[in-house]
Amino acid sequence: MEQRVVGRSGLRVSRIGLGTLTWGRDTDQHEAGEQLREFVDAGGTLVDTADAYGDGAAEDVLGTLLGEAVDREELHICTRSGMSWQDGALRADPSRGAMLAGLDASLTRLGTDHVDVWLAPAWSAEVPLEETLSALELAARTGRARYVGFANHAGWQLARAVTLLGPGVPAVAVEAEYSLVQRSVEAEVVPAAGALGVGLLAWSPLGRGVLTAKYRTGTPADSRAASPHMSAFVEAYLDAGSRRIVDAVVTAAEGLGCAPLEVALAWVRDRPGVASILVGARTAAQLRDSLLCEDLVLPEEIRSALDEVSSSS
Repeated sequence: MEQRVVGRSGLRVSRIGLGTLTWGRDTDQHEAGEQLREFVDAGGTLVDTADAYGDGAAEDVLGTLLGEAVDREELHICTRSGMSWQDGALRADPSRGAMLAGLDASLTRLGTDHVDVWLAPAWSAEVPLEETLSALELAARTGRARYVGFANHAGWQLARAVTLLGPGVPAVAVEAEYSLVQRSVEAEVVPAAGALGVGLLAWSPLGRGVLTAKYRTGTPADSRAASPHMSAFVEAYLDAGSRRIVDAVVTAAEGLGCAPLEVALAWVRDRPGVASILVGARTAAQLRDSLLCEDLVLPEEIRSALDEVSSSS
């Protein structure tokens, strides 16, 4: 698998990253271990997790697999702290106390003394930015985080944060949702990241599963849209505009002799500024399907057609 530099740094990661959102909840340890081995065998190095995934269960599973399924040194682990579930909703608390406590808990669950990339979870009007940045700076200077970055920040927020971050603290990445059905990051985040030397880690590159085309004729019983804790997450992209984009992806896939998800992933993977696409899967079979996009190069005419049909998303 091709390795890419993240922003203007010395960090190189696989251009396909493994997401762990379902680990410890919909994906058990055995299945997760199979995913991780398949991913590493394919040349993957970047694994993305968070303290809020399954209330820490995803990190627990990953920590158990380190040294058992793969060596810690084979991976670049990215996590974020300061997120928790409150009243059924995911809330961000980027305060120094919450973030550092979260990082220490993550390191314990992962069974490691450092993560490779640690992200501030989100911008908050209730927490001074300088306080959030002080947590990132301390983690980097104490070696608990090799690099730092930000998740789900607007372009101006990212610029403000990177500008104020202390000297010698390597801010390298911003995580943002990016797919053919969600291109809003192109307005501000992508150009800001490029100007600041920050690499983009694209989460949900399959449009929360919609771009696999599995919802064209209904809602499969084993899909996220049928899951009580994920249905609202998917329903945002089950509209008429998204259906037009999915139809275009299916047409492109038929012409190329591949699966729709390969087309959708290859499109995001090769967008300007993208360092890695974060692919989540419930099963190893699903992950194998996603990894097939590594060998797909979209012809320019197909890329242009997809650009046009998705331009308003």
